[in-house]
Amino acid sequence: MDTTAITELTGNEPWDFISDHTFGRLGLTILGQPEIFPVNYTVAGRSIVFRTAEGTKLMGVLLESRVAFEVDEVAEGGATSVVVKGTARKIETEAELEELDLEDLHSWVPTLKYNLVVIDVDEISGRRFRFGPEPDLTPVM
Repeated sequence: MDTTAITELTGNEPWDFISDHTFGRLGLTILGQPEIFPVNYTVAGRSIVFRTAEGTKLMGVLLESRVAFEVDEVAEGGATSVVVKGTARKIETEAELEELDLEDLHSWVPTLKYNLVVIDVDEISGRRFRFGPEPDLTPVM
């Protein structure tokens, strides 16, 4: 078996990867049901910040703050995926807002999004996948 097809990102590599991107997927549970939402984000220190309008995503964050967040990239020859786990919270005060650098936070969709959400990261991990031919799965007799 080829053990070089999947490698773990180490050290600061997962943070470097998500810092170089602006689109990810927020995973959370809403009323017992798993949900995934695409979001534009920025990295602020060791936290992830995104804007959202009133609605299901914000309700989910307010009801159940434990979330997962994933950023990935597929390129010729391979892919990279970083998964973050943490606690999401809505920014409620001007003091909290002033601590964040939001210059790089831009939405792809031209809708009004007045709510800022921060994910305080507890865990981050990442892997690189090298594409190649599928192994021979023929049973050995």
